[in-house]
Amino acid sequence: MNAFEQTVAGEQISGPPSQTDYLLDRSFRGLATVCAWLILIVVGLILWKIGAKAVPAISEYQLGFLTGTTWDVNKQVYGILPEIWGTLYSSILALIIGGFFGITMAIFLTQDFLPPRIALVFRTIIELLAAIPSVVYGLWGIYVVIPFVRPIADWLNAEFGWIPFFSTTLSGPGMLPAALVLSIMILPTIAAVSQDALRMVPYRIKEAAYGLGANRWEVILKVMLSTASTGIFGSLVLGFGRALGETMALAMLIGNSNQLSLSLFSPGNTLAALLALNFPEAGQHEIPVLMYAALVLLLITFVVNMAGTAIMTMTSKQLKAGR
Repeated sequence: MNAFEQTVAGEQISGPPSQTDYLLDRSFRGLATVCAWLILIVVGLILWKIGAKAVPAISEYQLGFLTGTTWDVNKQVYGILPEIWGTLYSSILALIIGGFFGITMAIFLTQDFLPPRIALVFRTIIELLAAIPSVVYGLWGIYVVIPFVRPIADWLNAEFGWIPFFSTTLSGPGMLPAALVLSIMILPTIAAVSQDALRMVPYRIKEAAYGLGANRWEVILKVMLSTASTGIFGSLVLGFGRALGETMALAMLIGNSNQLSLSLFSPGNTLAALLALNFPEAGQHEIPVLMYAALVLLLITFVVNMAGTAIMTMTSKQLKAGR
């Protein structure tokens, strides 16, 4: 009698679930349901606390708070349109830069361009970027990125100053240094999730493309990326959400100036930086205003994530229908 026959004779290999299996399954389902409800309750409590403190400012300033461009504590005049603009502008710039390099790294590390051991080293280095504190990124931006970018910015302003994106010089902190550092901060998230999405593509799809005569880059660009597009887009949504809420690095690098400008070299401000810099010295009248700004930031993040989820769902349905 061989080992397989002994196993069959000694115990049943497969069979209906036991009472213990049913109990464990129901316990896990119950625990997952409780955890899901706890998340919703915590989010609801956060919104309720912030909203309750923001009510006086909402009733006093209403929608003019969203369209105003002046933040003057002494005159009690508050407007966060420049901060909304700076939050979206810096995050979009960071997403463009970080998204390009993150997806490129994911392709580089998953499509056999490197030996497995060397790829593991690069993968570990990218993941370590996520462990660096935000303030360290800010200091690195001040002492390395800004001095490196300033000569290039001055040349672009001198030669192409008629273009709105280069209409000012870079005197110090500004939108471009902040976006560059922010792109590095979101790069590990985009690269890690994109790698997982590319690894989930069945190998037979890749083989079928090669069998039809496609070369390596045609397989990567036309087959792998399109098949993994839902997961890759999810990584971009996560990276964008991470960029929207970043605080300390942007507070140190963006310049904290209330102005609306397309120039990559002009200073700006973000909602997160505004909250971080003003809360320590906020008076009783300013706290509701800052809570109102925090509520706006939460709303922007919520809308971005909901829009990203909707687009991913639509894309996934279209891909399934196409197959």
